Amino acid sequence: MLAGLLSGRYAARMAKLSWAAPERNKGPILELLVRVLPASGRVLEIASGSGQHVVHFAAALPGLEFLPSDPDAAHLESIRAWRAEARLANVHAPRALDVCDADWGIGTLAAVFNANLIHIAPWACAIGLFDGAARHLAAGGVLVLYGPFNMGGQATSASNAAFDLDLQRRDPRWGVRDLEAVCALGAARGLELEERVAMPANNQSLVFRKLAR
Repeated sequence: MLAGLLSGRYAARMAKLSWAAPERNKGPILELLVRVLPASGRVLEIASGSGQHVVHFAAALPGLEFLPSDPDAAHLESIRAWRAEARLANVHAPRALDVCDADWGIGTLAAVFNANLIHIAPWACAIGLFDGAARHLAAGGVLVLYGPFNMGGQATSASNAAFDLDLQRRDPRWGVRDLEAVCALGAARGLELEERVAMPANNQSLVFRKLAR
């Protein structure tokens, strides 16, 4: 029995991913989420990655239920490992979710959060993200995006310009997105940009609010 328990703990350590970027940005992002998220309700995290963000946010916001998701099997295993270690009642088991699916099968949400997806994915994923948020958010619900964005068609820093070129070399469908194009996706779906917040390392957080119709 003890051997089985130790084996399970070893497997969890092996599955658990730990990335530098989430460790750096989880604090500043949480400061924003504390301010813009509702006091209660369900929050879907799109492309949760390693799982570092969701357990950090859930620990600080116990009134909210967090639903992590990712399309990658290794990431789902990592999220499970972080969740098991954190033992937080308000973090649901992770689910496989592709933002381009026509129905996320998830019901009504108070908020949707995503960090660093739409520049490392085809533009169709940005469209799918906004389509899904518009379908599932309750009226007045919020969509929060974090990552690098161009403004007025220009990079906001030399490092972001270099990052954009590197992304496009890796896959021509990728690239740092224009803020105006992202906001237009939201506006067409009843998601109005409420706030743009400058973040560390030349990133931005965008807060969209679903309009009542």
